[in-house]
Amino acid sequence: MSCLLVVLLFGCNELNPKGEKEVGKFVKQWNDDHTQLKFPYLERYYMDVVTYYGKERNKSQVQQDKHLLFQQFPDYTQRILNDKLVITKEAGSYLVAFTKQVKYNGIEANYDSYLSVMIKNGAFKILREGVAENAKNLDAPIFPDARENNTSISNRRQLFGDFNGDGISDYASVISPELLSATETDTQNSDTVECKGGCNSVIIFSNKDLEAITIKGAYQSQLENLKDLNSDGADEIGFWDIKPTTKSLYVFNASTGTLLTKPIVINTTVHKNLKLIDVFKKTGTNKITVTYSAEANGKWVLKSEVIVLD
Repeated sequence: MSCLLVVLLFGCNELNPKGEKEVGKFVKQWNDDHTQLKFPYLERYYMDVVTYYGKERNKSQVQQDKHLLFQQFPDYTQRILNDKLVITKEAGSYLVAFTKQVKYNGIEANYDSYLSVMIKNGAFKILREGVAENAKNLDAPIFPDARENNTSISNRRQLFGDFNGDGISDYASVISPELLSATETDTQNSDTVECKGGCNSVIIFSNKDLEAITIKGAYQSQLENLKDLNSDGADEIGFWDIKPTTKSLYVFNASTGTLLTKPIVINTTVHKNLKLIDVFKKTGTNKITVTYSAEANGKWVLKSEVIVLD
């Protein structure tokens, strides 16, 4: 029987070793439940809203992602390398760092990982789950980003924010079109696809006072909370229209459903792996800087532009 090694890091306040031991047991049990038989019960380990690999998700969405992971890789296993946890007390929570060893589809890899754990109603709950920013091979298919554009879950994914400025959190989600089968259209080699009823996506909001926003020609997408850009007290919403060779960011005023700027288009065959911060920044009051792909002298280059919002 293996013995769990817990390394405690003490800050200004001395920690309760017994409490740390309980955190270690909780994390070990969470890890052990990543199996085909037990993964349906992982939802109970999480807070209602979680920062999950850099994205805000509710615990049902986390559970759905775990389900898709085991659906794609039935042989997936993970373990805490050498049963070693490094636990640091933070303000109101515990940061637990460890090396996660995963095996799937004949592949074995190690990832420096972490959980942020807090106590709610007398029980430990996970507030954050992720991997170290400098970790390698983060494009591996076991991570949530690999399922980010899966249309089977996009309809259920929720983006939280105050989209009408009333000080109360709402959520938005996308109704994506149903793609025709790959035998009818080649989505890998062409930007033109066919969808049942037309290739249009619709952003809908939990607050019924906000009207739905339709994006024509979009069939794969990702939402972003861009925060309040125009000082109206409401969060703006970003919509990535994802195609085989391009990504286009639409910046909407969620309250009115209008675009704040023309779509920001990135040629992903040339400019790869750009993140939101690489193409979009708030650079002042009612001011944003956008970066986009443009063709100049027969070559694709990145250009930036400052936009003043009304």
